[in-house]
Amino acid sequence: MDFDLSAEQQLLRNGLTQFLANRYGLEDSRAAVKTGARWQPEIWKAFANDLGILGATLPESVGGMGGGPVETMVIAEVLGHALVVEPYVNTVVVAGGLLSGIGSDVANAVTEQIAAGDAIVALAAAEDSSDDLTSVSTTAHRDGDEWLINGSKALVVDAPLATHLIVTAVADDDLGLFVFPYDESAGAVTAHDIRTVDDRQASDIVFADLRIPGDALLATGDEASAALARAVDEGAAAICAEAVGSMRKVLDDTVEYSKQRQQFGAPLSSFQVLSHRMVDMLMEVEQASAASLLATIRLDAEPEVRARAVSAAKVTVGRAARFVGQNAVQLHGGMGMTEELAIGHYFKRLSALQYEFGSTDRHLARYVELTTPPH
Repeated sequence: MDFDLSAEQQLLRNGLTQFLANRYGLEDSRAAVKTGARWQPEIWKAFANDLGILGATLPESVGGMGGGPVETMVIAEVLGHALVVEPYVNTVVVAGGLLSGIGSDVANAVTEQIAAGDAIVALAAAEDSSDDLTSVSTTAHRDGDEWLINGSKALVVDAPLATHLIVTAVADDDLGLFVFPYDESAGAVTAHDIRTVDDRQASDIVFADLRIPGDALLATGDEASAALARAVDEGAAAICAEAVGSMRKVLDDTVEYSKQRQQFGAPLSSFQVLSHRMVDMLMEVEQASAASLLATIRLDAEPEVRARAVSAAKVTVGRAARFVGQNAVQLHGGMGMTEELAIGHYFKRLSALQYEFGSTDRHLARYVELTTPPH
């Protein structure tokens, strides 16, 4: 696919790449996720104040820079290359995109906090293993000027770090989207925090008569469903770009290792069968990159066109992530899965990416559904 970044987009990529090379070490980030902090808040503030990437794709009316999907792709790919665990995709892409698209006073206020680096927002939508986020049993009932939320949400990624939640709940027999400040120590909230296999933070959450403000309701019915569907597609496209960045790093490290590692008195790279394997890895990465770009430039298309491009990308990237990750570990031998080598951490992330915002199988089924002519 013939595509070139603009001068501004190139500067964005170069600036972020340089920042991460100087200030984001893999060892430091992995140490942080295993301690009380569970992330690096100073890096997040630097993203906002020094680099401006938290507001780069948000509207200027809420303190952003008015960038679009391509800027999101550029940022996500660089973050994936450095294996950044801070919650960019969920907070900025998914929550920021959803809130700015709705544009209510409350939504705009939270979006401004996102751009400034003062808010971490998690989407609490899933309730079971189903990929259908509109199938909701959590309820919201009016009680005077407030809402009472009752129900549970499963594996809410970034919830332990979150200052706000966006929650799906049935309100007046219709799907509703709510945003409100989140305190997992509140009496009406029971949260079971989890560190995932790829070093992300998540929670299973139960709400029992949780009181939230009356203006927390963002949208209901078809408006809520459409906003949620778009946000999830935007998140999936960003995750695809992140995976491409991770795969490029994995491939580069594997090629370099094969040049240094000796076997039978010769470097691994001199063995034809292994060279062919690495060429196959390169082909998978390039196909994934092209699919990611196509999904990115289709995000502003009609919903069906957008969904088809995103699902095609998710399937292509999921297949590539599996192939590249597994082969990289195999070419590194048993060392590939150790904590000491970066390759093991990237492999875990590439494995998890295949299931975020819908599994590879789910997106394949959706693509087939969207491309099959009616009988």
